[in-house]
Amino acid sequence: MPKHERHKAILELVSRRRIGRQDEIASILWKKGFEVTQASISRDLEELGIAKVAGRYTLPQKSFDAPLSLSLTLTAAGDNLIVAKSAAGMASALAVKIDSAKIRDIIGTVAGDDTIFIAVADAAAQKAVIKRILELRD
Repeated sequence: MPKHERHKAILELVSRRRIGRQDEIASILWKKGFEVTQASISRDLEELGIAKVAGRYTLPQKSFDAPLSLSLTLTAAGDNLIVAKSAAGMASALAVKIDSAKIRDIIGTVAGDDTIFIAVADAAAQKAVIKRILELRD
């Protein structure tokens, strides 16, 4: 699976569970179908800014406790897609934040390095989702 999907999975794991060892992350990811090594997990944690604090891995404070990045731009693409552009390296973290907001009209998100594709059912849902994400920025 692509690196950005692995990064998204790691961000979700660390945000939802108390994990204290890299082998725990690797084991969970293997069960989800990711072929990872301890070395790749170590690099991923470094790239994502995840640090070990008080014996467990924690998310970077900047991207999760703060509102969505002010540099986030949203563009409608057709009736079923929203393209979100962010600062380099922030798309996965922002996608996790958007997913955790549990916005009813979002069908799914896919994040790259600086771009997030947000799938919605129709044009009405697209407008509602854009409005809700803009509210999250504040």
